Amino acid sequence: MDQLGPHSANDSPLSPLGFIERTAIVHGDRPSVVYNKTVYTWSETYHRCLRLASALSSHLHISPGDVVSVISPNIPAMYEIHFGVPMSGAVLNTINTRLDARTISVLLRHSGSRLLFVDLRSLPLARSAFELLPADHRPPILIPIEDPYEVDSDLTGFDLTYEKVIGLGDPDFRWIRPTSEWSPMVLNYTSGTTSAPKGVVHCHRGIFLVSTDSLIDWCVPHHPVFLWTLPMFHTNGWCFPWGVAAVAGTNVCLRRFDGPAIFAAIADNRVTHLCGAPVVLNMLANSPPTASRSLHGTVRILTAGAPPPAAVLARVESLGFAVRHGYGLTETAGVVVSCAWKGYHWNRLPAGERARMKARQGVRTVMMTTMDVVDEATARSVPWDGLTMGEVVLRGGHVMLGYLKDKEATAKAIKDGWFYTGDVGVMHPDGYLEIKDRSKDVIISGGENISSVEVESLMYGHPAVNEAAVVARPDEYWGETPCAFVGLKEVLVGPPPTEAEVIAWCREKMPHYMVPKTVVFQPELPKTSTGKIQKYVLRNKARMLGPLAAGGAKRGGPTTQMGLDGI
Repeated sequence: MDQLGPHSANDSPLSPLGFIERTAIVHGDRPSVVYNKTVYTWSETYHRCLRLASALSSHLHISPGDVVSVISPNIPAMYEIHFGVPMSGAVLNTINTRLDARTISVLLRHSGSRLLFVDLRSLPLARSAFELLPADHRPPILIPIEDPYEVDSDLTGFDLTYEKVIGLGDPDFRWIRPTSEWSPMVLNYTSGTTSAPKGVVHCHRGIFLVSTDSLIDWCVPHHPVFLWTLPMFHTNGWCFPWGVAAVAGTNVCLRRFDGPAIFAAIADNRVTHLCGAPVVLNMLANSPPTASRSLHGTVRILTAGAPPPAAVLARVESLGFAVRHGYGLTETAGVVVSCAWKGYHWNRLPAGERARMKARQGVRTVMMTTMDVVDEATARSVPWDGLTMGEVVLRGGHVMLGYLKDKEATAKAIKDGWFYTGDVGVMHPDGYLEIKDRSKDVIISGGENISSVEVESLMYGHPAVNEAAVVARPDEYWGETPCAFVGLKEVLVGPPPTEAEVIAWCREKMPHYMVPKTVVFQPELPKTSTGKIQKYVLRNKARMLGPLAAGGAKRGGPTTQMGLDGI
């Protein structure tokens, strides 16, 4: 048997792009995408994706390996782009619609994006980002995405729009298959950092594994009706754009939403599955009784980003939802650890205990190779006692290729055969992981990863701020929100700023979801003997302040495209 091995008939690169091709053949007349009154079939969606890939390749001169970016909410074009762009051989880069122009300009420059599709509501943002690009940097081609359901949209001055691009393409285009399953397919940024962005690169093989693994782990059947409450720009919607195609489901798109809108969409479309950060659970739990329409049957929710509060879990499940909790990172392209439910044993537990068990992150998914929690000093596994903390490490095909143009960060994160997540957790005696802290001081607010270091660096620009430290404060609605501890300069020009004035200043300097909702003034921040700020002391103080009430859920601004600023 030594003579046997890979050959041309069995060594075919893995890619999730073939999912839609098969589904178009088998289930071509089934609904693929629903958006308001627009309904596409799988045959129509497949050929629109082929047209897009054809136009990119033949008319817009996009070559394999080029980066194509998109700024868009969950609309049909955003779904099609997840197939059409990589079908042209290009690398897909989805950009958070809530970033500011300065951050977007940095990402466009760092990625070397050749073309940018932009939802019509984000055109002013894109234009502002272009103005901030260096004079010697060639801006990407700008193509707006139409939406017949949005009024007052002015697309004058554009020779090409998204639909015109689709019209240029060949519906029978032979899409460009990857020559290697290790070829880059997507580029996602870990957060809205403005100084040293981390561009996470995933290959076709990794996205194939995550897409299929998620279907297995969540027990997704054929023909689910999937409601898009998770932004597709969040790690490509945890790879469900490709996964839903594999099982010939129906994608129900929502540009913007709140609790009543979710209930209405579930009832109108007989939704079976949806994903989202815990803030989506809060929307459902806090919807007024008049808006909480009865469910047609069990609706399954996959949540990740932060442990869902027990009270919210209980309320949501009492409404007829079945909640599954998972854990993943941008670097793993989706959920790789899941709280697999031991129904026979755990269903008999009291509601509070069930919620506590469900709030744990869980065990590795079936296609993830292994997971561990290791001592940060010795790199040895910690005891499974639920008490000894260490860093969470992962190994498997889901893990990224690396960080774009950042060998140092890649080497720091991937070493000794492991991906070091930077998250601190414990292993329980039953083998289930529970995250206890984040060594990188990341604040997870409504599903958004907020770098406390970035917020602090911007706050130091305030003329009255001498020192600042940002930690997470519990929030009944968002899970947690930034809480800033501030020491003011001894000599000030004018009266000292108030909390409201500092928050208003921050809103002008950073994306709104990053703005601290609490500012605490102190004469001096606690420090170690070497002068480092003791954040664990401040975290305890923030917890002692108690959770912010859900009544202050909105982040002080108009409703955004996805409903609220932090979705």
